[in-house]
Amino acid sequence: MSNIFLNKNKCFKKALLVFMISTFFLSACVIPGSRGNFGGVGPKLSSEVDENGIVTYSDNKPRLDIIIPTFNPGLSKNVDYVKDGVWPELRRAEANRFALILKEELIKTNRFGAIRVTPNQDATGDIYILGSIEESDGRTVEINLELYDISGDRWFSKDFDHEVDEAFYDGYRNSGKDPYIPVFAEAAEYIVDKLDGFSAVELNTLKSLTDLRFAASFSDDAFKEYLKIDGEHVELLGLPSKDDPMLIRTKAIRVRDQLFVDHLQDEYELFNSSMNDSYSIWQKESMLESIAAGEARNKAVGQAVLGVLAVGLSIASLVSGSSSKGNLGSGKDLVAIAGAVGGAVLINESFKTSAEAKIHRDALEELGRSIDLEVAPQVVAFEQKTVKLTGDASQQFSQWRAFLKKMYLQEETPEAQL
Repeated sequence: MSNIFLNKNKCFKKALLVFMISTFFLSACVIPGSRGNFGGVGPKLSSEVDENGIVTYSDNKPRLDIIIPTFNPGLSKNVDYVKDGVWPELRRAEANRFALILKEELIKTNRFGAIRVTPNQDATGDIYILGSIEESDGRTVEINLELYDISGDRWFSKDFDHEVDEAFYDGYRNSGKDPYIPVFAEAAEYIVDKLDGFSAVELNTLKSLTDLRFAASFSDDAFKEYLKIDGEHVELLGLPSKDDPMLIRTKAIRVRDQLFVDHLQDEYELFNSSMNDSYSIWQKESMLESIAAGEARNKAVGQAVLGVLAVGLSIASLVSGSSSKGNLGSGKDLVAIAGAVGGAVLINESFKTSAEAKIHRDALEELGRSIDLEVAPQVVAFEQKTVKLTGDASQQFSQWRAFLKKMYLQEETPEAQL
């Protein structure tokens, strides 16, 4: 009996030993923190890092190209800007600046293809973000964003707002930072969340539709059979052959068109850089004024009430004195007159803040004369043909597109060149 017990005990020990050894070797095969790629630590594969050294996000979905036209500044001819505290020139400058800031925050998400700021929504992209400025006073910023894809479907329309913390300018870590950034970062995250709701098939369809819509802008007769247009909605019905010479031609033109719009990005960045210092000072001063105004609002109302009472009491004193003596008293009358004048001054002091001049106003007014970005005249070329573009960014973009269409038509009908 004891031998049986000893044999069983030995078998148990052997089994336990085998289990422990197996566990050791299996655990040795697991890399702590491994994410299923090249490794949890150490350098990444070249395919995992972009040219800027940023780790790329990969979910096997195509990257959509984004167009961000300059924002609507939120100005209306029927509005009293002075009464509403709106500075039109500043708003027009912000319309360009806000579009660029949103672009920068979207780039940080590392979830999209090319992201381009454009003078209008006629440029070609997979999705379009249309922004408008609802409020911007240095302390509070509110924007509205509408996102449409190339089919005309609207993904959302949403307001985003942010109130700058009163202690923002006290922290040295915030030096050189734009206090409005959080509202654009929030918007970028929201857009990514919406993007995650689409499958790879749906996104690939959008990109194919983008190619066809660009091609149809040069020759709708050649490509309209692949598109179903219903009002502002466009549906992809099919695709031409990859070897279709007209499709190949329009794709080559599109590459050149993208390079032109990429060049515009330098202009927008230069504009934004030129307004950085003046705009930052305006933001800080406006916020401090807003805080001071808030703290003084009740006090200012009190001053105005006291002023009215002082004027009333002084006048009452004068009337009373005149009725009893028939003329003004030499001592009490002077005190009463002084009280009336002092009361009027108190009323005036309560409205003094609105008359103060803004710092760097001239610089910002110059930049915000027009919402359309000023661009120097330039000579551009396409396939050994050149054209001189003049005017602002919007005008030059229209001239550029007209030039491309002319080149396309000459290629399509060579006899027209004779």
